[in-house]
Amino acid sequence: MKGIYKAFESLIVEKDYQHITVTELARRAEINKKTFYRYYPTLDDLLAELQNRYSEDYLKIIGDYEYPRDLEKSFRAFFEYSNKMGPAYDRISTNRVYSGIRQQMIDKVMLSTWDNSPEFKKLTDFEREVLLKYIENTGMQIYQQWVANDKTESIEDVIEITCKLVRGGTDAILHGNK
Repeated sequence: MKGIYKAFESLIVEKDYQHITVTELARRAEINKKTFYRYYPTLDDLLAELQNRYSEDYLKIIGDYEYPRDLEKSFRAFFEYSNKMGPAYDRISTNRVYSGIRQQMIDKVMLSTWDNSPEFKKLTDFEREVLLKYIENTGMQIYQQWVANDKTESIEDVIEITCKLVRGGTDAILHGNK
C-alpha cells in the first residue's frame, strides 16, 4: 500500500487530478492494474482513503485538546502537521479540484473536536455552524495563502496571526457581544 500512496502522491504533485490514470499509477507503483482494483474501485476511493489517513493522523495529535481552551494549540498542531506533510498534502489542501474531499476531512476534524465543548453546546445551531465555518475558513485561507507565498513567512508568524484572528472572533461568539 505504501507504494500506491507514494506513487499517487507524486502524481498529485505533478499533474492535475483529472489527468491521473489508474494505468499510470499502477506503472509508477510497480503493480498490476488488477491489484489496484482489488483495493480501490476508483481513484476517488484512493483519494478518500489518503485524505482519511491525513485526518486520522491529525486527530491523534489533537484528540485530547479541549475547545475553545486549546484553540491556539490546535492551530499550532495544524500548521506544524501540515508543514511536514509535503507537497501532495499542500496541493490537496490548496487546489480547488480537491475541495470536496478536503471538506470531508475538515468536517470530520471539526465535529470530532468541538462537539465535546460545553461552551460550544450552549450556542444555537446557527451560532455553532457560523463559528465552525469561521474557524475553518480562517485557518484554511491563511494556510492556503502561506503555501501560495511558498511558505516564506515563518511558521511562528503564521501561527500567531491565525491565533489572534480566530481567538478574537471565537471569544466574541462564546463570551459576549450578544
